[in-house]
Amino acid sequence: MESRKSWNDLSPSQQRAIVAAGVVQLLLATAALLDLRRRPSEQVRGPKGLWVAAAFVNTVGPLAYFAFGRRRG
Repeated sequence: MESRKSWNDLSPSQQRAIVAAGVVQLLLATAALLDLRRRPSEQVRGPKGLWVAAAFVNTVGPLAYFAFGRRRG
């Protein structure tokens, strides 16, 4: 059975990739939450509270909101 690697066991490029993925995650969640706050309920598909909760589900939640949660026009 493999033992878990610690942060220091990762190569510098692996560490940078993890940090970059975390930054992307934070930016997407922040953008989705700001958009939800500013957008009227009539322009959101489904309850806003559900989309707020979805924004905290990894990268999938914010991407789903931007793809399916907003009404156009």
